[in-house]
Amino acid sequence: MAYPSMGEAHRRITDYLNKFSDAVAYQDGASLSLLFSFSTNSPSLLSLADALNFFQDANRLVKQSEQFSQFAEILVPIFRSLQSYRLGNLVDSYHAFEKFANAFIQEFRNWESAWALEALYVIAYEIRVLAERADRELASSGKSPEKLKGAGSFLMKVFGVLAGKGAKRVGALYVTCQLFKIYFKLGTVHLCRSVIRSIETARIFDFEEFPRRDKVTYMYYTGRLEVLNENFPAADHKLSYALTHCNPLREANIRMILKYLIPVKLSLGILPKAWLLEKYNLLEYSNVVQSLKRGDLRLLWHALQEHENQFLRSGVYLVLEKLELQVYQRLVKKIYFIQKQKDPSKAHQLKLEVIVKALKWLEMDMDLDEVECIMTILIYKNLIKGYFAHKSKVVVLSKQDPFPKLNGKPVNS
Repeated sequence: MAYPSMGEAHRRITDYLNKFSDAVAYQDGASLSLLFSFSTNSPSLLSLADALNFFQDANRLVKQSEQFSQFAEILVPIFRSLQSYRLGNLVDSYHAFEKFANAFIQEFRNWESAWALEALYVIAYEIRVLAERADRELASSGKSPEKLKGAGSFLMKVFGVLAGKGAKRVGALYVTCQLFKIYFKLGTVHLCRSVIRSIETARIFDFEEFPRRDKVTYMYYTGRLEVLNENFPAADHKLSYALTHCNPLREANIRMILKYLIPVKLSLGILPKAWLLEKYNLLEYSNVVQSLKRGDLRLLWHALQEHENQFLRSGVYLVLEKLELQVYQRLVKKIYFIQKQKDPSKAHQLKLEVIVKALKWLEMDMDLDEVECIMTILIYKNLIKGYFAHKSKVVVLSKQDPFPKLNGKPVNS
């Protein structure tokens, strides 16, 4: 990198300081937020970092100025963080950024209005992203990655500051979403619960007063939590809310929502259209859907095996695996309709040996006892209405609605 002259370096630093001072004086949150956006790699911040690394005396410039010294606890660490960031020392950059962020929060508490919320959003985002990068640096050198956990602790402190009764509380949901991203990344999703309780039970919060962007993100992550808990009706509600309110131009975000909403819908007996899977490049679900339509268990298992790593990473593998019962229901239903065409008077009596033959045609070897066990489960789960005649090895189906639809309810709800 080419360093500037001493005069140019001094000019860049004082220009930044003046922009900071003006933004605070005029309560210009948008301009203030631009001064903290490291991850954008903006030319102005990178050139400032070069100036700081060359000038090496910016701290004195801050502390000896009557105009800037009152903000020295904010400005000195942000300068140090930016210097380290530019040099690629991400762990050092994180340490300094965390010190800056804590000093900013103390000042933010003293400001009566919520004018600096936009800047606080940037700080919350940047500390998470910087912590992730610092952890990768630590892991690559064989050290314990712990900065993301530290960023989570800082954001909990920020949440506490915003959870008051004033106008600042509108920022609480954005910080909550940043916390969710940290907890999901660290695999500590149980920590989401305390924040969710604060948002959903505290009387100071009205969910509809939050920005749409934050509501969509919140519903996406809480919907994923409900998927993990196998609470599919709640997951359907939350993820559907996220999908409905998501910006239609943000196709990547829509795809992320659908990646979890589709397995939930399948669990509730609702199949997506083929065009939807194609449009959002979710073709890994195509054979799963086809297996449900055809009653082809072999196809379901093939789809699960083919995309096993992908489904496991998303946390939906077990959800899809449990679709097995619906596939069996569909197979039995097809056998019922074929039998009804041949002999309508005996259509409601299904011999187990016929089901065994159908499974063998699908290259699935099962004996009568195994099939009997499956049919018993289907009846118990209310996927089939009827009873089992043990002596004759026949399933006697109800003449009224023998194959109940789920109608948006999970199996055996």
